[in-house]
Amino acid sequence: MYISAGAPEESSTPSQPVQLMQKGCRFAPHVVVMQTGQPVQMVNDDSTAHNIHPLATNNREWNKAEPPGTSPLSESFARPEFISSNATFIMMHAYFAVLKTSHYAVTGDNGAFSLNNLPPGKYTITAWHETLGTQTQEVTVTGTETVPVNFVFKR
Repeated sequence: MYISAGAPEESSTPSQPVQLMQKGCRFAPHVVVMQTGQPVQMVNDDSTAHNIHPLATNNREWNKAEPPGTSPLSESFARPEFISSNATFIMMHAYFAVLKTSHYAVTGDNGAFSLNNLPPGKYTITAWHETLGTQTQEVTVTGTETVPVNFVFKR
């Protein structure tokens, strides 16, 4: 979930990298959320070499090998985009969710999420799912109240 319209202007891009682990021949987390320009650090914790290949369309596409025991790779993306990424093993698949805003949340196992510290205003909240697409809802925040938002994705 993220604020796709109406979000306050960002003062700066975070310099703290987000991390994508390669462990047990899997990427973790499955979805890496980051801001445009924010570094992502890819760490190979396996005893085998892997490659990371984001299939970007609005950003530069790259494909980098990461042998075991090497320093983490670091990259960033200049433009917002949801990017599918593959690796050597077909089971290794992840997404880079590159956003213009810091106002985002990853749902918990129960589907709940929270977008805190939004100033009063009108916002568009977008929910993204890797196979079921996107949905949006308009909300108005008038103070510090909780505004209920409910997305229902159907197969």
